[in-house]
Amino acid sequence: MTRNPWISLLEDVVDAVVSHLSDKPTPDRSADTPREPARVASAPSPADVSARRTPAEGRTSSGSRAPRTAGYPGDYDGTVTPTYAPDLDGEPDPGEVVWTWVPYEEDHSQGKDRPVLLVGHDGPWLLALQLTSQDHDRDAEQEARAGRIWFDVGTGPWDREGRPSEVRINRVIRVHPDAVRREGAVMPRDRFDDVVKYMARALDLT
Repeated sequence: MTRNPWISLLEDVVDAVVSHLSDKPTPDRSADTPREPARVASAPSPADVSARRTPAEGRTSSGSRAPRTAGYPGDYDGTVTPTYAPDLDGEPDPGEVVWTWVPYEEDHSQGKDRPVLLVGHDGPWLLALQLTSQDHDRDAEQEARAGRIWFDVGTGPWDREGRPSEVRINRVIRVHPDAVRREGAVMPRDRFDDVVKYMARALDLT
């Protein structure tokens, strides 16, 4: 019988996480609050983006009002060229974890503020992967059957409570720079490289 490629990928992800975290103490994951392929589509111009914005609550890291983009062009399905260029200068850059409005996958007209890892660009848009503090290790196969694959990235200064985080590696979200509410922290380069490596494999399966 043909082996399910999703299960193979999950096994590889688990092996990578175990190898990366085997020497670290097991964190307490009891606290649980909301935390959360690709081929190239034509990107809208900055002028088009500006014309389609809807005001949102909150402000960007630079102090301006953070918009929600009413004209969200959809999740990115082009080939992602990973970029790592963090610079905590008040502007969002790939390699950083930031907070922004993330549209729900099933309904882009609705969404919520979430942390995301910036991984690259698509014209005027930033490309991002959603982070979560929820523990999906226990339901990884169920999540995969639902089309969601998560990768552990451990703890970091992006979570003020020090909770371990996971990043969804098979959904690439477009984020307009003006919609970033605040910077969180820099993702270490070795963990960033692991994320984009398994992201590429996950996107190839979808």
